Amino acid sequence: MGVERHTTKPFDTKRSIRNALDKKATTQTFALKSDNLEYKWSNKLERVEVIRKGIPYGAIEVISEKLNKPLKSVLDLVGLPHANYSKKKAEHLLLGRRDGEIVLVINELIDYGLEVFNHEGEKFQRWLQKPNLSLGGRSPESMLDTMTGINEVKLCLNRLEFGNLA
Repeated sequence: MGVERHTTKPFDTKRSIRNALDKKATTQTFALKSDNLEYKWSNKLERVEVIRKGIPYGAIEVISEKLNKPLKSVLDLVGLPHANYSKKKAEHLLLGRRDGEIVLVINELIDYGLEVFNHEGEKFQRWLQKPNLSLGGRSPESMLDTMTGINEVKLCLNRLEFGNLA
């Protein structure tokens, strides 16, 4: 009986980077469905237009579902009291620009995180909750209340996607 040898190719860093950049070069479209309306954007300028036109308060529930978190937790991230949220949602009002931007950027981050974790939602959820050295021992989820925190979490996801520790 002969011993079967498996030859593995050495890791090609340049090819890996090229593939990652090619993947990033394709236009990614983001979407958020709320109150039977769909909001789409594929770049930051289009996102600005969506924010300026306004998105409904119901979009916060979409984030709540995507994060698998209670609505109150997401309202705390956005900085909205529950009573105000309920009233404004019932009146079919739109989120202000700051709140709308945070909701859209969190939506983008969730979509990106799911992509990095190969659409394995449970793994992504666990990663969001675990303390992360890159974030000073804080969990990624705890950083989602500010734009700077969201950007830091996105940097961690970038490092994971390209094979660095995060």
